Amino acid sequence: MNDAASQTRTVVVEREIAHPPERIWRALTQPHLVGEWLMKGDFRPEVGHKFDFRFEWGAIDCEILDVEAERAIAYSWGDHELKTVVTWTLTPTAGGTRLRMEQTGFRTDQPRYFGGARAGWPRFFDNLEKLLERLD
Repeated sequence: MNDAASQTRTVVVEREIAHPPERIWRALTQPHLVGEWLMKGDFRPEVGHKFDFRFEWGAIDCEILDVEAERAIAYSWGDHELKTVVTWTLTPTAGGTRLRMEQTGFRTDQPRYFGGARAGWPRFFDNLEKLLERLD
């Protein structure tokens, strides 16, 4: 099967961030912090936990798929049409942490979703970095 629905694309954003993995992990997993840089939602870093992210134009259904404390977290991210997985990976470096976000599963017949993710994730990273500057 080689039609558009069977082909998928991935959005990757990777940055070197001058903060330790523990601090970034807090921002990625504590609900009140996630709500400040990404979206509000009943986020809990527990495998199997279902939640949604809410924003002005709707909601995204999510489920925690994998958690490796201070190293990686993955969750499904979708709606009635979109079925993707967001995976965050934290790698300690001499100057802080290499943070990688990979969102996989965009079908090639979903250019609006793919384009939105490509435009949105770098802005979310900017918000995250601003939040990290304010954390104790």
